[in-house]
Amino acid sequence: MDTPENPRAPMLSDDQKWQAVIARDARLDGSFWYGVRTTGVFCRPSCASRRARRENVLYFATTAAATAAGFRPCKRCRPLTARDPVEARLEAVARFIDAHADESLPLATLAGRARLSPTHFQRRFKALLGISPKAYHDGVRLARLRSGLRSGGAVLEAIVGAGFSSTSRVYGEAARNLGMTPSAYRAGGAGEVIAYACRPTALGLLMMAATDRGVCFAQFGSSETALGRELAAEFPRATRTPSPLTAAPQLDDWIGAFEAHVGGRAPRPDLPLDLRGTAFQIKVWRFLLGIREGDVLSYSEVAAGIGAPKSVRAAASACGANRIAVLVPCHRVLRGDGGLGGYRWGVERKRALIDTERAGRATQPRSFAAR
Repeated sequence: MDTPENPRAPMLSDDQKWQAVIARDARLDGSFWYGVRTTGVFCRPSCASRRARRENVLYFATTAAATAAGFRPCKRCRPLTARDPVEARLEAVARFIDAHADESLPLATLAGRARLSPTHFQRRFKALLGISPKAYHDGVRLARLRSGLRSGGAVLEAIVGAGFSSTSRVYGEAARNLGMTPSAYRAGGAGEVIAYACRPTALGLLMMAATDRGVCFAQFGSSETALGRELAAEFPRATRTPSPLTAAPQLDDWIGAFEAHVGGRAPRPDLPLDLRGTAFQIKVWRFLLGIREGDVLSYSEVAAGIGAPKSVRAAASACGANRIAVLVPCHRVLRGDGGLGGYRWGVERKRALIDTERAGRATQPRSFAAR
């Protein structure tokens, strides 16, 4: 049954709606809904799904309007069903953890905020968000640690600011969650030279960048300026230089091989890769490299394939964090129901890549303007 428009909903500007989406503000559920162009899904403001980019978001006053525009209801926040008050309280607790990640948050304290027993709270929280309250808390603190390290702050200050009680604990977790020591993560490419170049392809404008170890960045975008900002955000302390062939003689050939593949004229090139991420992300990305061209797997199959069958959501997040398009073939991973799911560079590109790979050497590759 459709959710009616709330006649007492506050009048909000698009900026206010976006801030509510960022904050996942459950207080504004029923005031508006938002759709995401790249996934074709619409959600409540409080939806805990991975946040979309603002330019891909549309707002609707009713669920009927969202459905009429061709959007499907999100399976996570279920915008067409009556809101479960317990779920609303659990999401409020998650937002509390976000805001107080640097504090000690015992299970009993969090359960009390949700007005549930600790055992019931633990079970319901994990069912809703896919991870335990402790794992969620640790994840928020690690995100703060990454942010602090990459902004250039001192390692000790970043550790304390993220809420870790001791340096020994964070260094012990670093191997599992940062993929490297905090000092190395903080370097942000310091002392490295990264050559980059842009070229139009059948799937839009591509920027590829490489270190002396291999390709570290391959992304589609709307302009060279926008892609340059993405590269700078990934490697803020590296020396980034446009690639005259003398700086990276192989890079032009690599881009040519990449373009031939996405244009349907050649198989995926086997190029050297410089993978950088958390230990879990790198494990997922290396697994993706083993998926045969033309084959697809579900996120749950990827999680099972790396020996972590309960980490489906984390595997999906690792696919979303991939910064090396096509060469690390996250486009070959679909939802469990066979749907395309999301894709960092747009579901149209994901569909085109899968279609091209399944067709083999397609003579008429599908092209469209870069988004």
